[in-house]
Amino acid sequence: MNVRQLYHTIRGVQDLAATERESTVSRSLRRRCWLWRRGFLSRSDAVYDLDESTYRDYVSDYQRYVRSKRINGTWSVALSNKLLFHRVMQPFDAHRMAVYGMLRDGTYHPIDDRVDGPAAGSAARHELADGGPALEAVSGTISGTESDRTEGRRERDAPHTTRNAAQRVVERLEAEERLVLKWVRGGGGNNVLLCTRTEDGYRVNGDQYAEVEFRSLVSNLDEYLVCEYVEQGPFGAALYPETPNTLRIITMYDEAAGEPFIAAAIHRIGTSDSAPLDNFTQGGLSAAIDPDSGTLSAGAQPPVDGEVEWHSRHPDTGVPIDGAQVPGWHRIRERLLEIAAGCSFVPYVGWDVIVTDEDGSFTVIEANSYPGLKSIQVHGPLLADDRVRRFYERHGVR
Repeated sequence: MNVRQLYHTIRGVQDLAATERESTVSRSLRRRCWLWRRGFLSRSDAVYDLDESTYRDYVSDYQRYVRSKRINGTWSVALSNKLLFHRVMQPFDAHRMAVYGMLRDGTYHPIDDRVDGPAAGSAARHELADGGPALEAVSGTISGTESDRTEGRRERDAPHTTRNAAQRVVERLEAEERLVLKWVRGGGGNNVLLCTRTEDGYRVNGDQYAEVEFRSLVSNLDEYLVCEYVEQGPFGAALYPETPNTLRIITMYDEAAGEPFIAAAIHRIGTSDSAPLDNFTQGGLSAAIDPDSGTLSAGAQPPVDGEVEWHSRHPDTGVPIDGAQVPGWHRIRERLLEIAAGCSFVPYVGWDVIVTDEDGSFTVIEANSYPGLKSIQVHGPLLADDRVRRFYERHGVR
């Protein structure tokens, strides 16, 4: 084990221990010891069917936190750094979200060079990479202090960066009405702000902000990307309209066959417990996707105290889940495998995908280098699939 591997092993064990300390799942000391010796956290015991005859078929928490982090090696940064991932996805432009800029030290740095947003036709709004025309102001609609407006007018012609980051985000929201601000690193739905322009101010992750408060919030963000809000299609919106409902698809690159394959796929569905996001660990649902047909299973919801709850219909909307079919699934599956093949230097990816229509169009909003597996393995152990097991063995996870 080299120094880098040792460092990541120690960090992984620390993360594992911290997660166990935060667990609200109650287990006897004897049961916890049994779980720990086999690499599992108490929280997994509430989700998986673990006993002496089954535990070896599951990817354990130790294997996920410590060993799976090594699979992509130095190229894991291509996924963990969201701006770098945005660049990696450039050959697949039709399936990547727009990233308008980055907030850093109170400065707005333009990123994308595409005409952006539904209002682009009315005011030629676009950011040019490597320095270019700044965003045109939306005249007559931007409120704020006179100094903000003066600075905004002065900096609209700036060739590179803009010091008043809050002004640029406010302008963008005037044009787009919705934005996503996300930290350039990290995952799991943490440090993601869903921003909406309202009649009397702004809404951020469901909380109302006056304009002064919103500007203060944005001004204090560091290394956050300003991204488009991707509208989900009718299927996802019907399941639960209050959250973006994403597909999580895990691909693995089979070196022997020279091709990627889908190891598992689920449809994550938000609930009143998880809103404004659809994360399983925060109370969202996970419905398994049949890889051949795109048909959904019942939705699993993690236990608060007790066992996993299974829902054939959405607990809030009553919309059927079990037996529903992801629209355009075959097109989504084949196109995502093409993208995974184009990124074969990153052999292990958890793709987060929003389906945007009924014909299989989709946008990749994020990718994960060592994706969480509870929302996957709640439907059954991954290692029961021989091809998946061989992949993990080849990369030293098993």
